[in-house]
Amino acid sequence: MKTKLPALRKMHKITQAELAAAMGVSRQTIISIESGKYTASLPLAYKLSHFFGCTIEEVFNFDEEEL
Repeated sequence: MKTKLPALRKMHKITQAELAAAMGVSRQTIISIESGKYTASLPLAYKLSHFFGCTIEEVFNFDEEEL
């Protein structure tokens, strides 16, 4: 799943470590989500979108071919 997390972090001037701390996850989790190696759980996706003040769809690009 593609994500706009790196761009959102840069726009808000937040490091991966700061975002991880705010979400209650490890920095490695943020790295894995950003690289597409891990798909965020629905609760985490919601927390991320709420943190940045946007919808889940604005943070993550769901590709139906991934089903």
